[in-house]
Amino acid sequence: MIEAGGIQWMTAGSDLIHSEISFPEFKKSGGNLEMLQLWVNLPAKDKMVAPRHLGLQQTDIPAVVPPAGRVTVHAVSGEWLGTAGAVQPLTDMSLATTDFQAGGQLQLAMPTDHTVFFYAIRGRLRVNGQQTEARKLPEFHYDGTELQIEALTDAVLLLGHAAPFQEPNIAYDPFVMNTAAEIRQAYQAHEAGRFGTWQG
Repeated sequence: MIEAGGIQWMTAGSDLIHSEISFPEFKKSGGNLEMLQLWVNLPAKDKMVAPRHLGLQQTDIPAVVPPAGRVTVHAVSGEWLGTAGAVQPLTDMSLATTDFQAGGQLQLAMPTDHTVFFYAIRGRLRVNGQQTEARKLPEFHYDGTELQIEALTDAVLLLGHAAPFQEPNIAYDPFVMNTAAEIRQAYQAHEAGRFGTWQG
């Protein structure tokens, strides 16, 4: 059971099937549910690694408060402000959720060859002079090394960055591989039960 602020980190790799279900109390009583699901690709060399699943609550995720305050960075993966994230993934992908009080500011250095994922979950933010708001994805260019972020209201930000693999990829249903032939092989393996079978 993952509670507010917690995460599931699943490395599918080989031999894994999964099902996401609500726990009995929620089914009985209901309530608000908010979640984000990101699918992150793996390089070809790691596509069939042994699977791994982590379920972490918010208290398991390091929280970093910069000296100026008004901002809390929850370091999910990679490194943020000198603090290692709760998960060290197979690639150099860094991911964090960040809580801002209105007026909070955060300055971060970004490698010039990394792609940035910047998604405001709630509130309004200004990043490098550009205003953005909840459920928007601003586009960045590979021409700078810093993000200057300012919260115009209380806000929650999902922020990540990683180097592109520069590999072909083909996605079909739940599988992401590098070629159409590999997609066919994955389907055949799944249908033959080599990824496991569901014990309902």
